Amino acid sequence: MHIADVHLGASPDAGSAYSADRRREIWNGLARAVKACKEEKAELLLIAGDLFHRQPLLRELKEVNDLFQTLGSSQVVLAAGNHDYLKRDSYYRTFAWGENVHMILGGQISAVELPELSTAVYGLSYYSKEITDRLYDQAFPMKRQKYEILLAHGGDERHIPIQKEKLRSLGYDYIALGHIHKPLDMDGRNILHKGVNGCPSEQFCESRMAYSGALEPIDKNDTGPHGYILGELTKECCRIRFVPCALREYVHMEVMTEKKMTNRGLKARIREQIEASGTQNIYKVTVKGFRDPDILFELSDMDTYGNIIELSDESKPAYDFTKLLAQNRGDLLGKYIESLIDYDEDSVEYLALCEGVQALMETRRG
Repeated sequence: MHIADVHLGASPDAGSAYSADRRREIWNGLARAVKACKEEKAELLLIAGDLFHRQPLLRELKEVNDLFQTLGSSQVVLAAGNHDYLKRDSYYRTFAWGENVHMILGGQISAVELPELSTAVYGLSYYSKEITDRLYDQAFPMKRQKYEILLAHGGDERHIPIQKEKLRSLGYDYIALGHIHKPLDMDGRNILHKGVNGCPSEQFCESRMAYSGALEPIDKNDTGPHGYILGELTKECCRIRFVPCALREYVHMEVMTEKKMTNRGLKARIREQIEASGTQNIYKVTVKGFRDPDILFELSDMDTYGNIIELSDESKPAYDFTKLLAQNRGDLLGKYIESLIDYDEDSVEYLALCEGVQALMETRRG
């Protein structure tokens, strides 16, 4: 099993009504993944960085270690990422893990050898929040065991930049990637929706490196399903599949208003769309379309289920431009309407007409 970016200790959407619950759910998400690892009889659990969202407390390491002991003989290998990097006084440095747990503490590539699995797991831990050197480019396996795996946390310019072709050429049997919060193969394809090499996601697909994504979403931009990768490694091939397991998803949702819609009608439509997409999810809602110019939407009253993290109104007032033109022919407002009135409602020019008229009307009221 391959997981990454668990971010224990994170409090997503701090200040919201459900933030405390999300903090607990992230811990419970790790417990569910470990339980699944045991049920699947996975022999190796790989954690590709950012197990914690910040420096772990000693009591938290004891809790995690106790959880890993429930795996019995299954081995756990982990490395620190940019969020839980190894500070000088980090408890990671001195913590006594159980016999089946192996942490890579070096800042340069080193290996954990697991002879009982004929496997060596290579990797490094972050010693600072940012590393701009391409530390994985020359991280060749030393052929110490039959199977060679690399834990690699990074992939952007500030966090160990990665060149996919160089990684492919290193010769690992599998590369477990972390840092990117969506499940992706190295070609940027979503391994949940399309699978790898075109295979459906519910089947195993051949691939020797992938991002597992975050175990649970921790940010409003972490959209889509989250979970872990389950893999089968033989000398002939590496076959993986993504398994969604997160309790919630962040969903970006557009709600279309209508010219006669009131606050009551908009609230009902938002509620209906959330019910259709799942009330357990967390939403960023954008209101679009055309509204009655006399109606002002009260956005603070639209959150029926308490799961809207952000709500914005991008709707445009649906003025009767023909009537306004007749009333204002010859003045600035009339000339502006006349220059744009013939464009279609879905055009950029029509949107400019709506916004311009709204601005001019508000100036008059002022």
